[in-house]
Amino acid sequence: MTRQAIQTSGAPAALGPYSQGIRSGDLVFCSGQLGLDPTTGEMADGVEAQAERSLRNLLSVLDAAGLSFDDVVKTTIFLADVNDFAAVNAIYATFMPEPPPARSTIGVGGLPKGALIEIEAIARRPIADAVAAGRA
Repeated sequence: MTRQAIQTSGAPAALGPYSQGIRSGDLVFCSGQLGLDPTTGEMADGVEAQAERSLRNLLSVLDAAGLSFDDVVKTTIFLADVNDFAAVNAIYATFMPEPPPARSTIGVGGLPKGALIEIEAIARRPIADAVAAGRA
């Protein structure tokens, strides 16, 4: 099975040796997105702003793959402080369609660049696209 890198200027460039996203068959694996502004490289101020920026960055990666949050089947949220769970949940809910994807939320000891939140996702191409590509 081949892997194809997904890259967009609508999200911050990778901070290390990884891709913003990888398409493998009908699945797209999106690397974790911080609350960094892709133009300035500045971190958004506060957990709510970082959550929103993280989700906008993630949406840009999905868009580069021809997908949206409607195609996301699983997300993982990493929080520097689990006490931010409710605030992040409120922002997250405004981006996710019904039914929302499966999700894990994990409290971590630290995140790159001192971020308060990081969000990653797995999406699946719609069946009609898979059939057209001969992979369903």
